Amino acid sequence: MSILVCPVCKGKLELKIEKENGEEITSGALYCARCKVNYPITDTIPTLLPPERLN
Repeated sequence: MSILVCPVCKGKLELKIEKENGEEITSGALYCARCKVNYPITDTIPTLLPPERLN
């Protein structure tokens, strides 16, 4: 987690957990407070694309 940063502003990301399986996060989001953008976590994989590429 400490090496992940927002792909747009390089700001710190906050982890929002929706579902866990043991030590793995299966769904949730990484949130950038500076950009106010959620980067989704789906099936344990974070999608760190800039907001215009998420749709």
